[in-house]
Amino acid sequence: QVQLEESGGGLVQAGGSLRLSCAASGSIFSIWDMAWYRQAPGKQRDLVASITSGKSANYADSVKGRFTISRDNAKKMVYLQMNSLKPEDTAVYYCNADIQSSPLRVQGYWGQGTQVTVSS
Repeated sequence: QVQLEESGGGLVQAGGSLRLSCAASGSIFSIWDMAWYRQAPGKQRDLVASITSGKSANYADSVKGRFTISRDNAKKMVYLQMNSLKPEDTAVYYCNADIQSSPLRVQGYWGQGTQVTVSS
């Protein structure tokens, strides 16, 4: 079984920083794209940032210049460094990864989510 586990969420004041981590574990042949999504109450889940296995990154316009996604392929981890946080960044943040668990099987997986709350 493949699992993704996030950590690092919490409560922070506006202007502060948080670093989210996500660890992949289980029967993993290879990890392709990894990403962070977020979902605020009453809203849809939106892409925040994504990174390819070659470490090419993309960001939502709302977080460009403030958030940085990175990954450690050897440790099977992805990170999200969040700086200059704003109250509108408050959401549950989810880790997502396309994982190849065998030579012929690639599937998308989600973590359970971690709450980020930014107070004004």
